[in-house]
Amino acid sequence: MTTTDQMASFVQSVSYEELEDDVIDALKRRILDAIGVGIGAIGHEPVEAVRKTVGESSKHGRCTLWGYDATASPEQAAMMNTTLTRFLDYMDSYLAPGETPHPMDNIATAVVCGEYVDASGKELIEGVAVAYEIQHKLAYNAPVRDRGWDHVTQTIFSATAAAAKMLGLDKQETMHALGIAGTAHNALRVTRTGEIGMWKGLAAANTARNAVYSAMLAKNGVEGPTDVFEGEKGWKHIVAGDFECTFDEGCESVHDVMAKKYVAETYAQSAVEGLLELIDAHDLDPERIESIHLETFAGAKQIIGGGEGGDRHTVHSREQADHSLPYMLAVAALDGTLMEKQYAAERIEQDDVQSLLTSVAIEASEELTERFEDGEMPAILTVETADDVYEIEKSGFAGHPTNPMDWDQLEAKFDGIVGEYFTDEGRDEIIERVKHLESYQIHDLVALIE
Repeated sequence: MTTTDQMASFVQSVSYEELEDDVIDALKRRILDAIGVGIGAIGHEPVEAVRKTVGESSKHGRCTLWGYDATASPEQAAMMNTTLTRFLDYMDSYLAPGETPHPMDNIATAVVCGEYVDASGKELIEGVAVAYEIQHKLAYNAPVRDRGWDHVTQTIFSATAAAAKMLGLDKQETMHALGIAGTAHNALRVTRTGEIGMWKGLAAANTARNAVYSAMLAKNGVEGPTDVFEGEKGWKHIVAGDFECTFDEGCESVHDVMAKKYVAETYAQSAVEGLLELIDAHDLDPERIESIHLETFAGAKQIIGGGEGGDRHTVHSREQADHSLPYMLAVAALDGTLMEKQYAAERIEQDDVQSLLTSVAIEASEELTERFEDGEMPAILTVETADDVYEIEKSGFAGHPTNPMDWDQLEAKFDGIVGEYFTDEGRDEIIERVKHLESYQIHDLVALIE
């Protein structure tokens, strides 16, 4: 039986010295990816709205707001920096059959709390490892999406555990922190259904703020339910249903994460890559494309293809665009890529993409759903032009756990995102500091991204 005591014991047990080298290396790559996609989000309207709110709520603090040359209190810095890492929808994911959480949502929490207590790079690796392991086990064993809860309902535990680890809470304090967080902060799935708005990109940041505050309350003596999972009317009873999971002190679950090649919702990655490969292989003229048909798995259809969220052919905002398979496929076909520029307001409203997206049809199949549940991300695309019909099938993509991004690919992604914010020397220094994180304090890293 998975209990609060079990999770708190796991948090206490994780040690840098016991982690395998390949796990440490993978965790470092996750940290660099988080910094890159975070800096790339600076300037967007919802991000700046959060920045203004954080500034009004916390004018003084010891924790860096990445890219802003400003500081705030730990919980407000966690809110701001997680807004950055989450907003572009360029973060990593676990591909659990019933849930698709984004473990990168935990990284800013670990960094902020570690900076607050002047922790080491080794301790940051431990905190991130704890979060990724808990996020993984809850996603695979306690999915909540079909019960009406958003995936950040799980993140409240992984982020609180990371905060507890970084702040040095003992086992009992960690149990109280988990109890406070898991009792008070459960989020509804309506965030990602219907006409999607700004909150979709900010919900994880709110969870990060609540996680840090819960851990700090426990650190200062506030008691929470120490049976938040297993207790009467607890999280299992009300939110997730009964489940069982065992946490691995080696934290090797980080190897199951996927990194995004394109700025697109997780379930779109194979389809977008396949479409671009097909167009390139046959030298297709996008203007002659008459229709695009995608056969995919049930989750993709449900979330971004016109299932639970309703028709995804109506797209007039960034939030609607990055959760619409018709839009993503149409604009990728026309532009030959799918990056941040494809979500600019003026691009979304142009006639060519608005016309082509109406020709995109999405269909789910049982066979592809079974393949997804077995670890693939399958996609079968059929493109009809004025001249012929073309087809391509994909089982994964660059960044899938079966084809993970190496350092060279990740550095190229990093450079492409942060180029306008740092000099070549500045980017190289950040990369090298992350690669050798065990030799530094956390403040040595955040000093480069102020």
